Amino acid sequence: MRPRKTTPVHETAQFAEMVCSNSFRSDNPQNAVGLLKREMALLDSLVIACARQSRVPAGDALAVDRRQFSESVSRAIESEASIEIVRDEALDIPPDGFVVIATGPLTSPALAEAIRARLGTEALYFYDSMAPIVTADSIDPAKTYFASRYGKGDGDDYLNCPMTREQYEEFIADLRSGETVPIHDFEKGIYFEGCLPIEVMAERGIETLRHGPLKPMGLEDPRTGERPYAVVQLRQDDLARDHFNLVGFQTKLKVGEQKRIFRKIPGLGEAEFVRYGMLHRNTYIHAPAHLDRFFRLRDEPRIFFAGQITGVEGYLESAATGLYVGRTLAQLLEGREPRPAPFDTALGSLSRHCSERPKTKTFEPMNVTFGMIEDASKDPVRDRAKRRERVVAHALDSIAAYARETAGRESSRSMDHERPEPALEPRGPDRA
Repeated sequence: MRPRKTTPVHETAQFAEMVCSNSFRSDNPQNAVGLLKREMALLDSLVIACARQSRVPAGDALAVDRRQFSESVSRAIESEASIEIVRDEALDIPPDGFVVIATGPLTSPALAEAIRARLGTEALYFYDSMAPIVTADSIDPAKTYFASRYGKGDGDDYLNCPMTREQYEEFIADLRSGETVPIHDFEKGIYFEGCLPIEVMAERGIETLRHGPLKPMGLEDPRTGERPYAVVQLRQDDLARDHFNLVGFQTKLKVGEQKRIFRKIPGLGEAEFVRYGMLHRNTYIHAPAHLDRFFRLRDEPRIFFAGQITGVEGYLESAATGLYVGRTLAQLLEGREPRPAPFDTALGSLSRHCSERPKTKTFEPMNVTFGMIEDASKDPVRDRAKRRERVVAHALDSIAAYARETAGRESSRSMDHERPEPALEPRGPDRA
C-alpha cells in the first residue's frame, strides 16, 4: 500500500524494506538459520539471491545494504510482465479465487480487523522494537576498534565500543531509569524473547547484557590485547560504510533519552543518529488453530497466509513461508496435488510450528531452531556437533528431493534475467 498509505516505521515505497535490522542472522550451515538459507537457495529464493548480492561484512552473519537489497527485490518484481502491482490498501479478503495474505508485522488496522472477523478470534499481538543507526563519521575512532568475535568473517566486521566496569554499571543504571514510550492501557506488553528492548533486558539483572549483546568474549582490544569488561558492537548498515547500527539495541526509550544514554557509550559521545530506536506492534494469528501445513485455511483452503502474520519470527523465516506458499500455489495452478515440505527440513519444521493443532490456547512466534527439525535417523548420536551435521546433510538431501518433486512443468526460473546469481558458499555442505 506504500507510498499511498504509510506505516509508523517504513520510509520508502520499495518492496522488502528492512526496518528492524539489516541482518538475516547466521550464515553458518551448522546453525538452523544458515540451513534454512541453503534450503531457500535450493528452491530458487529471490530474497536469498538479492541478499547475497547486497551483502555487507558482518562476521558469519548475512547482513545487507538495506537500500540496495530492497531495490534489487523491487526491480525483479516490477520487471515481471505477469505481475500487476496495485499500490493501495487492502481493506478486506477477496471473496473468491486463490488469495495469499502476506502481511506483517505492521498489518493495517482495516485488514487486521477483516482477518480477525474471518477467523472469529481476537487478534494476537506482541511488541517489537528496532535499533538506532548512527553516522560513521560521528563515531570517535580513538575510543573504538574493529574486530569480529573470535575473528569470524574477515575478522574486523564490527566496530566495538569497549566499556570499563564503572561505565557498564552506570549504563545499566541509566537504562533502568530511562523514560520509555508508554504502552496503551488496554494492551499488555508482550515481547518476543529474540528481540527484547535493551532496557527490558537491563531490568532482568545487572549481568544480563554482559551475557547478551554486550558480552566481551572473543573481542580483545587489539591495541591492548586485553578483554574489555563489556562491549557495545556496531554493525555496518550500508555498503558505503556511512551508517552503523547498534547491535542488540532495540529500544522503546524516548528519543531524548536515547540521545542522553547512548551518547555515554565510549566513542559515541558526538553520535549523529540517522534513525532512533522505536517500539511498534506486530500482529499475528493463532496459526495452528486455523492453518494446515501448506499455510492455508483448513476450512477454506483457497486462502493462504504468509509472512510474520503466520507466527514465524524474523525476516528469513517470514520470507521462507512466502517461498513455500508460492511453490504450493504454483502446483495447484497447474492442477497438481501439492507436495508438502518434509518435517526433517528447516522449511518443513516452520510449517509444522504453524499447523500442528494446539494443546493450549497460547501460541508464540518462533525463529527456526534445530529443536524444531525432525531427525529422520533411527541411529541416535550423542555428540551434538555430529548430530547437527547429520541433520543438516539429511535436510539438504530432503529439500533437494522436494525441489525436484515440486518443480513446475515449465521453467521455474522465468525471472533469471533479472535475478542476481547466488554467491558460492564459502563453507559447509554442498548446496546441490
